[in-house]
Amino acid sequence: MSRPTTKAEQLTAAEENYESLNALISGLAQNERENSFDFSGNPKKMEAHWKRDKNIRDIYIHLYEWHQLLLNWVRANQNGEDRPFLPQPYNWRTYGTMNMEFWKKHQKTSEEEAKKMLDTSHREVMKLAEALSEEELFTKGVFKWVGSSTLGSYFVSNTSSHYAWAIKKIKAHQKNCAMRL
Repeated sequence: MSRPTTKAEQLTAAEENYESLNALISGLAQNERENSFDFSGNPKKMEAHWKRDKNIRDIYIHLYEWHQLLLNWVRANQNGEDRPFLPQPYNWRTYGTMNMEFWKKHQKTSEEEAKKMLDTSHREVMKLAEALSEEELFTKGVFKWVGSSTLGSYFVSNTSSHYAWAIKKIKAHQKNCAMRL
């Protein structure tokens, strides 16, 4: 599926990918659930996130925390508070460190609680997207605080694209588990 460029496409892609992610996770075999993610043997998987996330809980938390970034950023700016998308001291070169902080923060969060948190944040993000107009989401320059992009691109990145990333990671884990048998 190509990257959504309209409100309708964004809402549909987000829901479809979220449902696909949930279906994939509910269909995991016991060994796929119990084995930690380990991509160390694959030289194509050297980015930090391949080392960071070790289980489904970590995936849920990562998605949840990025939903929080989006929700807090939009709400603050809608209320007149000039806030960047990434909180201080992070920027687009250092957000990997922020992701590790999210990971550390939730090591005692259960998978069940992480799933509930993600379900709630997904609904909140979708509700916010539904409340915005087509122009607000996909026309450049509507909100000065968005910069040279569209607000919709942030919604796409934090929903359908991020869910596709999670699906890809879990499928790679499944493949690893199958090779161990």
